[in-house]
Amino acid sequence: MKTFQIANIPGDGIGKEVVPAATEVLNALAEVHGGIKFEFTEFPWSCEYYLEHGQMMPDDGLEQLKDFDSIFLGAVGNLQLVPDHISLWGLLIKIRREFEQVINIRPAKLMDGVRSPLVNPKDFDLIVVRENSEGEYSSIGGNIYKDEDEIAIQNAIFSRKASERAMRYAFELAAKRGKHVTSATKSNGIIYSMPFWDKVFKEVSKDYPDITTDSQHIDALAAFFVTHPDKFDVVVASNLFGDILTDLGAAIMGSIGIAPAANINVNGKYPSMFEPVHGSAPDILGKGIANPIGQIWTAKMMLDHFGEEELGTALLDIVESVTRDGYLTPDIGGTNTTKEVTDEIIKRIRDLGKLNADEETTGYSKV
Repeated sequence: MKTFQIANIPGDGIGKEVVPAATEVLNALAEVHGGIKFEFTEFPWSCEYYLEHGQMMPDDGLEQLKDFDSIFLGAVGNLQLVPDHISLWGLLIKIRREFEQVINIRPAKLMDGVRSPLVNPKDFDLIVVRENSEGEYSSIGGNIYKDEDEIAIQNAIFSRKASERAMRYAFELAAKRGKHVTSATKSNGIIYSMPFWDKVFKEVSKDYPDITTDSQHIDALAAFFVTHPDKFDVVVASNLFGDILTDLGAAIMGSIGIAPAANINVNGKYPSMFEPVHGSAPDILGKGIANPIGQIWTAKMMLDHFGEEELGTALLDIVESVTRDGYLTPDIGGTNTTKEVTDEIIKRIRDLGKLNADEETTGYSKV
């Protein structure tokens, strides 16, 4: 039996509601599968932790996390308690940077039973590969002068190594999907970094002759996400462009509450981290209506990362069967609670497990 050690960081707001829900789902999968097991260790790091300790995580926080197989994060941020630049850089971005989680991947697809705000969304199924270590989110810059002369300087950093790494990841992913990669650029307006990005993309594409490519300026690309999302397969983007595109991808799905994400360490030195795209949503905290699907789909991505792709596919199929049958939280037009949606997913996992045991099927031999 394979045992996976998972560090749970529910974090802030509804993270404390959806992480336990997704953990129950993973335990149900393990129970039915029989060949895997999850051991979860919870860490209380959050904005509330910051108010008590003056930091988002203890000094040895990364040391505590480094030997886990993965990190399962809920949400970070509570502006009423801590400024965002403190909470994010003290926990989420700190983990991403110091654990060398250099790739961020976020899928977006038309989910059965979930109404897209688009009039004719067709059957889109795309994934954005976002460079996750530098770009526009570098920490290089500063402030000079005061009063009316005050200046803020923010430097965007684009290295060949990081740009090429993200692009190669995108091409390898496209080889398993629709064999097309779109590059997000803005070389007609950003004079140094984006022409450099374009040059590296063109060079990398030569190593993948079976993959078709195109480059789109980010403003046009954002519009095409709304008008023709079905035209895209894999999109590779810089840190900022990828961040914006993936929130848009969540929106065209019908809710940011169903969107998953993965922060991938590609060298194996440290664990990867899996988190939904949504934030802490303090406005619905405690109402029991947070959508658990973003966190559960994130669990599917974690299973894929562990090499349990068949199990991950089975989980997403079950989630879609639940939404298809109308088990929906209010953010996607339903009236169900977090618990009702989670319980129905778990019920169907167990029902499928019983079916497999009774009929000895070969489809999902062990869910």
